[in-house]
Amino acid sequence: MHDQPLSGIRVLDFTTLLPGPLASLMLAEAGAEVIKVEPPGGEAMRGFPPKHGPASALYAMLNRGKTTLEIDLKAKDAIERIHALLPSVDIVIEQFRPGVMDRLGLGAEALRARHPRLIYCSITGFGQSGPRAPQAGHDINYLALSGLLALSHGPAEAAVLPPAQIADIGGGSFPAVMNILLALLRRERGGSGCHLDIAMTDAMFTFALFAQARLAVTGRAPDNGADLLTGASPRYRIYAAGDGAPIAVGALEQKFWEALCEVIGLPEPLRDDRKDPAATIRGVATCFAARSGADWADALHQADCCATPLASLAEAFADPHFRERGLFDFQVETGEGEIPAIPLPIAPRFRGAHRAASPIVKAMAPLDER
Repeated sequence: MHDQPLSGIRVLDFTTLLPGPLASLMLAEAGAEVIKVEPPGGEAMRGFPPKHGPASALYAMLNRGKTTLEIDLKAKDAIERIHALLPSVDIVIEQFRPGVMDRLGLGAEALRARHPRLIYCSITGFGQSGPRAPQAGHDINYLALSGLLALSHGPAEAAVLPPAQIADIGGGSFPAVMNILLALLRRERGGSGCHLDIAMTDAMFTFALFAQARLAVTGRAPDNGADLLTGASPRYRIYAAGDGAPIAVGALEQKFWEALCEVIGLPEPLRDDRKDPAATIRGVATCFAARSGADWADALHQADCCATPLASLAEAFADPHFRERGLFDFQVETGEGEIPAIPLPIAPRFRGAHRAASPIVKAMAPLDER
């Protein structure tokens, strides 16, 4: 097996559920040794459906390749047990509300005073400072409070939830990994460790780039569904074929728009979508309604105009393109057999074995030092 970039790096992971465990999973896939600290009996994700035998598939997917260490952090000997590991630990990741780790005696300041090379990453909803810092929240709250959800959620009576945990992953997991790697590089070049303050809500403003540009220039942010990429343009919408099959259109550039207009037979007066965008939207919708989704699929593919039918997740898993790229080659052992591992945005050359067990079927990490 090829050398992995994080081989020799040890991570002590105090996180639960999604943001932190996904971050430490990516570090583990790049070669780091991850020791996941869980309370006696394991973290809550172990009980989440769906189950693969007695095991949670979600827990297994998020924690493949890690080992666990069960510790009651409120027990008298907890701090001593953690400190026994710290001389060999490079990275600590925690996901408690601000102040919790300090009260346990495991805060960044206390640990880094004894281990200055330690990279300590805190992942929270609102960060370590500011009036909202102690406030509870979930993904939808972070999207709502950052203004991102207001840009496209549909009508109030039939509002649409985002189909992914954007803040958890895009605001928590990914920035955590990126900043941990930056901190490792800085330390490798002679710097010390540091405390990384990752706030999931902060990164949501990055996702609102187009709307922020409009706000900066006009002083007014786009209304719900009223911007170029949120439904106002005929060129970037979801239309229904005659059998109800959805078709995603992203024909923003003029050459793609012209190709789309040609293949669907949009009447010439409607092709200049600057004159009356609403009328053009209605015209495109009428054209798509004339044929079934299956009929459109081949025609749109041939036209190469950035218009594609919506694939179900099962259809996407079976797509030859994704199969050829090896996205689903990695497997996780749950104790009841193997299930596909989560595809991760890590280059295959940096990833490890194609098969790894989840902590459900691995022995507890020994409480020792490297």
